Order: sequence, then C-alpha cells, then structure tokens
Amino acid sequence: MKILLTGVTGYIGKRLLPVLLEKGHEVVCCVRDVHRFNAGRYHSDKLTVINVDFLRAGGRSVIPVDIDIAFYLIHSMASTSGMFAELEALSAANFKRWLELTHVRQVIYLSGIVNEKELSKHLSSRKNVESILLSKVYALTTLRAGIIVGSGSASFEIIRDLVEKMPVMIAPRWLGTRCQPVAIRNVVEYLSGVMMKEETFNRSFDIGGPDVLTYKEMLLRFASIRGFRRYIWLMPVMTPRLSSYWLFFVTTVSYSLATQLVNSMKVEVVCKDNELEKMLGITPISYTKSIELAFDKIEQHQVLSSWKDALTSQRLEKGLSNFIEVPLYGCYSDSKKRSVKDAGRAMEKIWAIGGDTGWYYADLLWNIRGFIDRLMGGVGIVRGRTSQGTISAGDALDFWRVIYANKEEKRLLLYAEMKLPGEAWLEFKIDGNNMLYQTATFRPMGVWGRVYWFAMLPFHAIIFNGMIRNIAR
Repeated sequence: MKILLTGVTGYIGKRLLPVLLEKGHEVVCCVRDVHRFNAGRYHSDKLTVINVDFLRAGGRSVIPVDIDIAFYLIHSMASTSGMFAELEALSAANFKRWLELTHVRQVIYLSGIVNEKELSKHLSSRKNVESILLSKVYALTTLRAGIIVGSGSASFEIIRDLVEKMPVMIAPRWLGTRCQPVAIRNVVEYLSGVMMKEETFNRSFDIGGPDVLTYKEMLLRFASIRGFRRYIWLMPVMTPRLSSYWLFFVTTVSYSLATQLVNSMKVEVVCKDNELEKMLGITPISYTKSIELAFDKIEQHQVLSSWKDALTSQRLEKGLSNFIEVPLYGCYSDSKKRSVKDAGRAMEKIWAIGGDTGWYYADLLWNIRGFIDRLMGGVGIVRGRTSQGTISAGDALDFWRVIYANKEEKRLLLYAEMKLPGEAWLEFKIDGNNMLYQTATFRPMGVWGRVYWFAMLPFHAIIFNGMIRNIAR
C-alpha cells in the first residue's frame, strides 16, 4: 500500500516509519523542512520525502494522488506562540482539504483520551482536530492514548528527571490523578494494526496498557524499578502556576510545555472498554515492563526518537535551511584553528559533543550558562541529546540545535536556542590538510546584543581555547 505519513520528525512518526517500511509499504513522508529529515538512515527505495507545510497554502500540489492510507500525527503542543490550538485547527483543516483531492481511503489519527466534560486546552484541541478531520470522502480511524511510555517519550523523561533528582517531593495534588499509561511499542502496533481494517472505519478507540495508576504511583513504581527509595507528599494548595514552575525547574520541559502538561494532568485519562486490543490480537505491555524496555534501549544507545527534538525556537520554524549559511556582516566571531594528527578521531569527538560527554572544557561554566538560561525561561543545558552515537540535522543538543551534520564533509553546524539578545552559531570543520576550524558567530540585536558579546569575551577566551585544544589532542 502507498502511505502518506505526517509528523515523521516527531516522536511517534520516527517509531512508526521503520515498521511501515519493514512491512513492505511505500511511504511518502511529509516534512516542513527536508533538512530535518535524514532519509539515508532507512536505506529504502520505497521511501519518498516531500516538503509540505500544512500551516501554509500551496502544499496540495506535491501530495501524490494515489494514496491509500494517511497518518495524521501532527500537533503543536510544544509551540511557544501560545496559539497551539489555533495552529492545530488550521493544520488539520488544510490536511483534510488536500487529502480529499486524493484517492485516500483511510486517515488514521492519534489523539488523546477525552472522557471528562472539563478538558484541558491541550485535550480540547485534540478533540477539535478529530472533528475537523471527519470526512465523507475517506474513513477516519482515531486512536486515543493517554501517557505514552518509552525511551525518549516526554512522560518517561519527565518521570525519570523527577525520580532521579528528587529523593523527597513536595508535589502538587494532581499527582493523585489516575491515568492508564501505554507502551510506545503497543502504540505503534495499534497504529499499524488498524490499517485498512474496515471494522475500524469512522470509529474512535481508547488505547492503554493493563495498569491504571495515579501519577504518584507511577513515580514510586519507577523509583522501585530503578532501586531508589523516594518519598512524596501531595500539597493541595500548590497552584497550577507553581506546579508548572516545579516541572520546569526540575525537568527538561520548557515552561510553556510544562503549563500544558500540568493542565492535562489534572484530567483523568482512563480508557473505556478497549475492544481494539482483542480485535487486533495485541498483548498490552505493563507499566513496569515498559520502563524496563525503555532502559534497555537507552543502555544499548538505540533511542530512535525523543520528544526533546521538537523545535522550541520560533525562528527555526522557518526551516533549518535558512540558517545553514552563517552570516558574515554585522556579526562578531571567535575563530580558532588547530592542526590535528588524526582527523577521524577528532571527528568522533566532535560527533559525541554535548549531553553526557560534555563540551571538553569548563563544563561547569557551560552548566552555569545553562542554569541562567533556565531562569530566563530557555531550554537550558539539561536537554542533553537523543543519542550519544549519532547526530543528524534537526536534533537537539543541549541548548543548541543541529543545523548541518555531515561526517564525510567533516562539518558540524549548531544554532543556539538559548535566550539571547541576538543569534549564535557554533561550527566545527576539518579541511583536507587536517586543520580543525572552530568558529563561534554572534549576530547581535541592538545595543544589548553588543553589550552581551563583550561581556562574554573573557569566558569565550577560556572555554573556546580549551575546547579546541582538547578536541585536537
């Protein structure tokens, strides 16, 4: 079958794509920025990538007509604009309008469980998108999930942060809310299992695992699995704003995302009777097993996708290609070069930079800068990286975004997502003469941008000199 896959650079899409290819399907991936998607990693002649932005007009012309199935996996919850509900409605409306001009028979949408009258803005938006996608031209199958657990998922990483960093938690009362977590493996099984199942046409199904737990119970069970002893007390007086700050400072989520999560976590998300489980013959994976499987992947460095790779900078939503050419005029730069004896080894060190590896010099100063960024509402350095072994354009790397990564060309280009009075790039490249070039470029915005650059010069002298020296060593 020929399948149109949206959201392929997101957490679920990256997990679903290899499964569809393994089953022999022809897959057309819709991406807003082709530079964020590494098609070469899949080694398949049945994979096509097209540039489509469902938030803008003009995408219809590149969508193939001979589509059998389409997956709608787009959401804007991580958007910093505060208008994610409006963006999700616009995207869904354009998707529906363009898909109705094709031969598509079934659209599959992953939504959220909506079994309470008073929903959060996030869950209300998901429900609204479901209404928009309904069509007389194609059949709509909606799968509604709550907490998705897997290596790199937002829920897993947030719980991991809380458990590993806080032996004692004075927590908001919403930790007493019940939910029904589902393993990412089961989610992918459900998504691929409903394809062309006519008994699922124009119907919605709740999907979840076998355990119904409160968030407090999830944290304590996670701690038990990891061999930690943790104590949690719930405070009924903690407001949603304080709860959001609590999540923001303890975990790796942005403040805007923390706010949406807090509002959603106050709503109970427990499945109704899941007949789809029997219909497809799927064996639900327990919460305990989900955590164990996630850590197996982490320890083997096989994390396929992470919620951290979602774009957080509105500037980058224009497309990574707009930032590949580092500006020269109106900029300040710190350029250094050093000869390397082993270019291959130096590239391995560059490709491993950030995350657990650190920045090869003055990591304390990097951490302080990251902490200051968190205080200002930025992403900070705690975001880390998805994989220590691989790196691709579009990946998050601490408070940087990978703009360009090509080992054969021996070039890595990063763009700063920290809060700055300007724009910043950091580039590493090695030429044919085994000369390593390390360049930090800053384009200031106004007087404060210039003040910032000169205030940071003493720290740059320490950090950048030490970094290139240790990479080249």
